[in-house]
Amino acid sequence: MFSSILGSAATMSQVAVCFSASLVCGLLCAFTYRYCENTSKNFLTALAVLPAIVMMVILMVNGNLGVGVAVAGSFSLVRFRSLPGRASDIVIIFLAMGLGLCTGMGYVYFALASSVIMCLLYVLITKLPLLSENTAYRSIRITIPEDLEYTEVFADIFNKYTSKAEEHAVRTINLGTMYQVTYDIVLKNTADEKQMIDEIRVRNGNLPVICGRAATAAAEL
Repeated sequence: MFSSILGSAATMSQVAVCFSASLVCGLLCAFTYRYCENTSKNFLTALAVLPAIVMMVILMVNGNLGVGVAVAGSFSLVRFRSLPGRASDIVIIFLAMGLGLCTGMGYVYFALASSVIMCLLYVLITKLPLLSENTAYRSIRITIPEDLEYTEVFADIFNKYTSKAEEHAVRTINLGTMYQVTYDIVLKNTADEKQMIDEIRVRNGNLPVICGRAATAAAEL
């Protein structure tokens, strides 16, 4: 497993084996990511062929310093523009590149074994509830009259229904006649969400109250 199938001069059959292993690793990564995440077909296609592309580059620069510098220079001329992505995108891209590096150096069996192990590990971590996000997090936006003191008016309600409540933002609306206060809260029991909102409506004069899951910031690529 830890020995390279490539000799000093790679034969056509050895290159074909490395290329086939790269495609298998890429397809396995793509299918795994499609199963675990919601992503586009373009990204999955690029993910499937990425190990094969890296493998070809490694085969060309193997043992040739001049060619390696030239390839690095050509890659530095490419400017990548992309939409903000997720941390999981970076992980799966690095995995595909690492597998392509292994197959390009001839470690085919190690690449295949690593792809299976890492993909299974990714599925387990994604699907198990151990590292899942806390569903009790909420962002609540409360509209109140301008004459209502908002700093402590909801304190007893939050102490009753939440384990954590922090004021996030305050702004004036309706030409300054009302305040809109946003809190980040963690519910003690998600089943009590409606009851909490009803008590808040009593305090704010039945003005609008918006409560929803707190948005998570996406990690940029």
